[in-house]
Amino acid sequence: MMAFFDPDFYASAPGHEHVPNWVWIVAGLLNFTAYTLDGVDGKQARRTNSSTPLGELFDHGLDSWACIYFVVTVYSIFGRGEAGVSVLVLYLLLWVVLFSFILSHWEKYNTGILFLPWGYDLSQVTISCVYLVTAVVGVEAWYKPAVFNLLYRDLFTSMIVGCAVTVTLPMSLYNVFKAYRNNTLKHKSFYESMLPLISPVLLFILCTVWVLLSPSDILEAHPRLFYFMMGTTFANITCQLIVCQMSNTRCQPLSWLLLPLALVVAVVLSGFAQETETLLLALLTGLVTVAHIHYGVRVVNQLSKHFNILPFSLKKPNMD
Repeated sequence: MMAFFDPDFYASAPGHEHVPNWVWIVAGLLNFTAYTLDGVDGKQARRTNSSTPLGELFDHGLDSWACIYFVVTVYSIFGRGEAGVSVLVLYLLLWVVLFSFILSHWEKYNTGILFLPWGYDLSQVTISCVYLVTAVVGVEAWYKPAVFNLLYRDLFTSMIVGCAVTVTLPMSLYNVFKAYRNNTLKHKSFYESMLPLISPVLLFILCTVWVLLSPSDILEAHPRLFYFMMGTTFANITCQLIVCQMSNTRCQPLSWLLLPLALVVAVVLSGFAQETETLLLALLTGLVTVAHIHYGVRVVNQLSKHFNILPFSLKKPNMD
């Protein structure tokens, strides 16, 4: 809906046609519904005695893809206007969110325990309420200073960065240190313990180099497409890490999806694709999306056969 009504993030800027109020109502209700279902799926699985690693992959694997949608949809409230933030600032904020997400799974890869802070629950309830409030008061209400002449965009930015720096990162490092102190770490060497972070860091470097050195300023021209490409590649890397956690196997240091990205970045920066940079981004986004969906379908089918279950039913498969 936001991609339709606010394709370039200017809809909330003064003087532009705003997103209809009913869209914010639907967004608030859908966000709250998604958050609620995300919170009760594990309880439902345990209640029906149907907990499996497939459920864990579905839960956290889809969460990794949803990260991009949560942040980008909230961005439509502020947009790129005078009272908003630039697409480059949002790009950096997105990476703060993505690294915060993968830190929890890096922690589990090393400790065997997944610790999820309550900050996520609070943020989802807040986001749902903000959507509904926006439908009532309009986006103009967010133009005004909140407290001490701080704009709401500044509070939004400060909350994301502050939560990552003061809660997520220290807690993950503490839990890993505690496992090291108790001699319960699953991976003893520094290199082995850091393997899950190599691909995300390379993804960040490649995307940032492209953004900063793009001949056609690709992020300004097509922010939604670039965010989606980046978020989908990140989700695929995260899903592979989750599978490694579940199977107690070694995480591969490099994702193959980084290869076409590196190739596109090299072609763009070489100056041979100044006129076709947008086309290359679109093709890369399509490739990454198809590859991620293909990976998900194959893994779900393999796990379903291994555990003799149906992915969307509590009934057992017919063995005849």
